[in-house]
Amino acid sequence: MSEDPAFLEWTVRAALILVAGLCVLCSYRVIRGPTTPDRVVALDAIATNVVAIAVLFALQTGRGLFVTVSLVLAIIGFIATVVVAKFVTEGEIIE
Repeated sequence: MSEDPAFLEWTVRAALILVAGLCVLCSYRVIRGPTTPDRVVALDAIATNVVAIAVLFALQTGRGLFVTVSLVLAIIGFIATVVVAKFVTEGEIIE
């Protein structure tokens, strides 16, 4: 089976649109709530979606730099989620 570049390009563009739409839906949950844990989970989902956007953009452009950027974003998103979760549960970040 041969690879069709037009199909891959179309698939990546469709995935970019889908993930961008998911970011919009998650941002609605961040704004409207109803609880703080819901907002934290939505922010974590946005961070994950941004990582997916960076990887898809790397596939679309053929530049490996965006994969490195996505790894850095994933690490920052994880640390931010842990910090916010600790703040929500304990009320302080650094003891």
